[in-house]
Amino acid sequence: MGFSADTLRDRVAIVTGASQGIGRAIAVELARVGAHVAVCSRRKDALEPVADLVRAEGRRALAVACDVGDARQVDGAVAQTLSAFGRIDILVNNAGYRIRSPLEDLPRSEWDAMVATNLTGVFLFSQAVGRVMIRQRAGKIINVTSVAGRSGSRGMAAYAAAKAGAAVLTLSLGAEWAKHGITVNAVAPGPVETEGVLEVWKTPAMIAQASRDVPLQRLGRPEEIAWAVIFVASDQANFMTGETVYVSGGPRVANREDTK
Repeated sequence: MGFSADTLRDRVAIVTGASQGIGRAIAVELARVGAHVAVCSRRKDALEPVADLVRAEGRRALAVACDVGDARQVDGAVAQTLSAFGRIDILVNNAGYRIRSPLEDLPRSEWDAMVATNLTGVFLFSQAVGRVMIRQRAGKIINVTSVAGRSGSRGMAAYAAAKAGAAVLTLSLGAEWAKHGITVNAVAPGPVETEGVLEVWKTPAMIAQASRDVPLQRLGRPEEIAWAVIFVASDQANFMTGETVYVSGGPRVANREDTK
């Protein structure tokens, strides 16, 4: 199976957290396989270059400023997308926020911020777009979660907990909305070389250690996550719902090989 310019021809997608990193790659790769894309993040000025990249692929683009944790802004973003394109075929809940901190030192405000972006935002956008897709009797929702939602993460417990919540929400909605012709799946990246990761792993030594912990011995590239999203959004994945696809460079295991 390969992707072509017709894989998602003329389908309309919303991508949250699209101003950089994985979200930007998802928006561009969706355009390369034929989709029109509404890109969302908090700052519209950061979105315009991404919208230009989508247009450079010959597709239509819409840049929408939106805080995914604010229900009113989410409803507005969905309404703008419908006004511009007339339908919504694909939703990619990619917006994410994390900081590294021991839990005993984590301010309540940071806990709330991570839950608002990583879990509440998935709920709000899924609900708003889900109502549109139920009327259409068709749609694809893809939640970008994390391997941390399965394994936990030292120093990022709040982030891991919110991502675990998004993974279980994926399971629940996959079952609940199947009768409407809507599939709901997740793509769970491992460590990927993005601006956000480089803010958490602040030194070359930390990045090198993260790479050594991956069985494939490197960090992922944003486009590698985008390709998994495209597969889940495509017709080839029509019999998948409630599933999580891990794109993580290999599973972490408790026992390490002895060095000789």
